[in-house]
Amino acid sequence: MNRRIWTLLAALVPVLVLGVLGTVITVPYVALGPGPTFNTLGEVDGKQVVDVRGTEVDPTTGHLNMTTVSVRDGLNLFEAFGFWASGEHGLVPRAEVYPPGVPREEIDKSNQQDFKDSEGNAEVAALHYLKLPTVVLVRKVGDEGPAKDILRPGDEIVSINGTPIATPQDVVTAVSSQAPGSKLTIALRRDNAEQTVEITLAARPDDPAKGYLGVTPAEGARPPMQVTFNLADIGGPSAGLMFSLALIDKLSPGELDGGKFVAGTGTIEQDGKVGPIGGIQYKMMAAREAGAETFLVPAANCNEARARTPDGLRLVKVENLDGAVQSLADINAGREPVSCAAG
Repeated sequence: MNRRIWTLLAALVPVLVLGVLGTVITVPYVALGPGPTFNTLGEVDGKQVVDVRGTEVDPTTGHLNMTTVSVRDGLNLFEAFGFWASGEHGLVPRAEVYPPGVPREEIDKSNQQDFKDSEGNAEVAALHYLKLPTVVLVRKVGDEGPAKDILRPGDEIVSINGTPIATPQDVVTAVSSQAPGSKLTIALRRDNAEQTVEITLAARPDDPAKGYLGVTPAEGARPPMQVTFNLADIGGPSAGLMFSLALIDKLSPGELDGGKFVAGTGTIEQDGKVGPIGGIQYKMMAAREAGAETFLVPAANCNEARARTPDGLRLVKVENLDGAVQSLADINAGREPVSCAAG
């Protein structure tokens, strides 16, 4: 071979090596970016995202969109560089999303539980806002507990040993105050009919001296009204605010969004307090790309949101559910809502 060919080969070898390494070697980073956005007033896979049964539902139009962040894992060098260069994604250390030593399945399970908890909080917060009655329901029955095959999810717990039950804590107190082997007489309402059952308590797994029933009680709508949230494969608690607003919209006259395109994010507590979330810039991108004109921002996220606001998107500062509803009413009336721009 002549010198020219040797020179060409010498130049190509590092390029080929880099190409192979760039597609084989993964980096310890994940890419965050805009994720799917769902209209909580609409349908997904033929089901209402917020499905209300057993009571009259007010017609709704427009959008109250919940937003998500996409997480792309297992990136090679080239993919990581591509996401970084796109301008719509950011790279963060993988350990921030998937802590070392914690199985991926455990993280996913925790995220799913956070999402289920947010659904329950959203339902209760909306019902409290509307001043509608709530009751204590059986949300889950353990596979190994003594309540298995006796109690069912959706049962309303009326009383235990003759003591009326008003809160989920009342159930916990009534059960834990009894010793294992004690019998509980539980009055419940199922399918609009009252009945009484007797259950012998087992020993609590983490405290053998206390009684164990094996159910998860929670506050919820009084039957026959039933609220179901139909979004699968979504994790985390950040949809709570938008779920609450959708439920309020369906259970009250008029339209919260005025028929317009509103999106937002934020955790919610049962008392209506709205909490901060992560990835606000990516959620705003997703909302604007979908057509949103207004975005509801948790107050604690306002500084970050203000620095990365997409063109044409109005940011509304939200501290609690009452404030979110009032801001939407202000927009529909032509008044200026509380803005993140005000600090």
